[in-house]
Amino acid sequence: MGHAAFRLRGKDATIVTDPFDKGLGLEVPRPRADIVTISRDDPSHNAAGNIKGEPRVLRAPGEYEVKGVFITGVGTFADNKKGAVQGKNTIFVYELDGLVIAHLGCLGHTLTAAQVDALSNVAVLFVPVGASDLLDPARAVEVIGQIEPSLVVPMMYRTGPETANLEPLDRFAKEMGLKEWTPQEKLVLRGGDLPETTQVVVLEVRP
Repeated sequence: MGHAAFRLRGKDATIVTDPFDKGLGLEVPRPRADIVTISRDDPSHNAAGNIKGEPRVLRAPGEYEVKGVFITGVGTFADNKKGAVQGKNTIFVYELDGLVIAHLGCLGHTLTAAQVDALSNVAVLFVPVGASDLLDPARAVEVIGQIEPSLVVPMMYRTGPETANLEPLDRFAKEMGLKEWTPQEKLVLRGGDLPETTQVVVLEVRP
């Protein structure tokens, strides 16, 4: 999909994260889903009306169970001033088919000890890496070090003229020591497929 929007498919449920509207300049995805999570009340993250079906929409911290998927929303901020500039953000943690996946949304700061504890056992981490008013590449790498996931999927970076206000991916790659990468169409995972050391997976931007 693109920006902070991803589709997570499990055996019993499909989740869409942070769907965006046409104002972002990318082709608007309109997939079908059972669950939609929204990290921040902003048109580039909250366009749940574009998702087909009758999904359960989650917008706030808390503990949820939807169609056999356990989801935890962790309250954070979209800046490093306790929300004074950009407001609140919700990290969502999904327990999907034996995997623990976390989507950091519009996180704008490094994590507290309590927040790190709430994200323990995360195997796959979706992290913003290109928005200068959120996590810059260096702080994104710091947050990754706090969580220590097996796989990191970068999001919210420059992909063309429509996202020129974001940093390019190569700045984050340099911070991670990643010299080259090939975007993948999709990521298929099972619990036993996870690497022993943290690896970066770049996904294609597609509707």
